[in-house]
Amino acid sequence: MTKYRDGMRKIIARPLSADVFAPYGDVVEAPVQPGRAYFNASLGNLRSSAQPKLWMLTKLPAPSLPLQFDALERHEFSSQSFVPINVNRWLVVVAPSDPQGGPAADRVEAFLATSAQGVSFRPNTWHGSLTVFDRVSHLTVFMWLDGTPADEEIVAVPPFIVTEA
Repeated sequence: MTKYRDGMRKIIARPLSADVFAPYGDVVEAPVQPGRAYFNASLGNLRSSAQPKLWMLTKLPAPSLPLQFDALERHEFSSQSFVPINVNRWLVVVAPSDPQGGPAADRVEAFLATSAQGVSFRPNTWHGSLTVFDRVSHLTVFMWLDGTPADEEIVAVPPFIVTEA
C-alpha cells in the first residue's frame, strides 16, 4: 500500500489466487478435468434461525480502475459466496478485523478475479461491494439470512483507491 497523490491510500490489486485469498475464504473454480470440485471449507452459518438463500445477481460495470472505496461490509454470522455466470474481470476487496471487530482499514487487500473465478468469504470477513468491469455481469450468490440487521453490516472507512500495477 502506498499513498496516492492527495494523501489517500492506494491499494494495488493483485491477481486472485487461492493461496493469497486463503485468510478470507476460498477461491471457487471449476476443476480442470471433468468431475466435481467441492468448496465447503469457508461455507458457514453461525445462527440457527438463518436459512440458506441462493439468488441471481445482475451488476452494471464500474468504470475501470482506479476506483475509490469508502465503506466495507461484512456478514458476521454467514459466509457469502459469489459464483460467476457471465462475468469478465471483477474486483475483490477484503480486510481483516481490527482488535475491536471493525475492519482493519489499514490492511485492505484487493484482487482481480477472472471470469472463471468465484469467491466464498468466511463469516465475519470484511469486504468491498462487488465490482465488475467491462460489461453487464451475472453471478449466483449464496448465504444464510434470517431477515435481521445482523445479516449485513456496512461501515464507513477512511477512503482508499484501488488501482492496477
